[in-house]
Amino acid sequence: MATTPTSERAVAGAQRLAGLAERGLRIAARPLARSGFPWRAPTVPRGVELPEVEPDLGADYDTQWAREPLPAVVRSVIAAGPLRLMTRLLARTEVHGLDRLADLARLDEPPALIFAPNHHSHLDTAVMIRAIPAVWRRDLVVAAAADYFFDRRWKAAVSALALNAIPIDREGTGRRSADLIRTLMDDGSSLLIYPEGGRSPDGWGQDFKGGAAYLASRTGAAVVPVYIDGTGRIFGKGMRRPRRGRARVVFGVPLRPDEGESTRRFNQRIAAAVERLADESMSDYWLAARRAAAGTTPPLTGPSALGWRRAWQLTEFRRAGIAGRADRKDRTWPDLGRRSP
Repeated sequence: MATTPTSERAVAGAQRLAGLAERGLRIAARPLARSGFPWRAPTVPRGVELPEVEPDLGADYDTQWAREPLPAVVRSVIAAGPLRLMTRLLARTEVHGLDRLADLARLDEPPALIFAPNHHSHLDTAVMIRAIPAVWRRDLVVAAAADYFFDRRWKAAVSALALNAIPIDREGTGRRSADLIRTLMDDGSSLLIYPEGGRSPDGWGQDFKGGAAYLASRTGAAVVPVYIDGTGRIFGKGMRRPRRGRARVVFGVPLRPDEGESTRRFNQRIAAAVERLADESMSDYWLAARRAAAGTTPPLTGPSALGWRRAWQLTEFRRAGIAGRADRKDRTWPDLGRRSP
């Protein structure tokens, strides 16, 4: 297609404007080009090898400063104020199973515990902090994903200050993290860790990783299985904004690894205990105990079926839980009356 004089003039004009803009940028950058450190990176003489910069984010972020006295006071104010208010506004939470921890809580020095709940929402941590009894809540440490909560400096600082979070790898607990957790638990701190490694992507549970079981074997602490219901519907993964609803937290009996039991086997027992708590939350203790004895407890990972069927059954599953209470009508019994003689 032949170009017209008008289009040629337009192209030429655009080229002249681009040239003027380039010259303007060069003139504006001349003072900066003559400036040195700290406006520009320092020069390095030839032949000098710079030492490698040690990473200080992710799993390498140092959270020790957040456990000093002043940050600890700030964190207690956050937990008693904004965190508590946010939790009460968003999630009307029921807490069950505290009697299973009562004997340990009454001891003069309650032992450090590892709380291992399922994970559906960022709200889970706030709900758990409010639900865990005060004897363990005061020195609670939260294991948070290093690649999400500690990938930027501001996020790392907020997580460490507000939640007393420490970075941990999703796929496996590194030796550095395990040593830090062992030191903290030896000093009396308890741990909140999500064995699934992250929030559920579709509302169903995920396979448990062995972090909680491994840390129990390293620290000697008991693992408390916990089931959280309802938070996925309030603020699940992918939701842009939360909506108010109901939540339920059910604590189970503390578990310890048996003599000679492998981490893999103990991890399976922890997952099975959380599934039983879920069944108990949906039905009652007796029915959940019978299904557990028969090996028919419904798995938290959902059905092995196509996406539409999983989504449909998830709706039914949530209706049976605390999240569906608002959708259910109160049960009414028929009026049988009295038989006339």
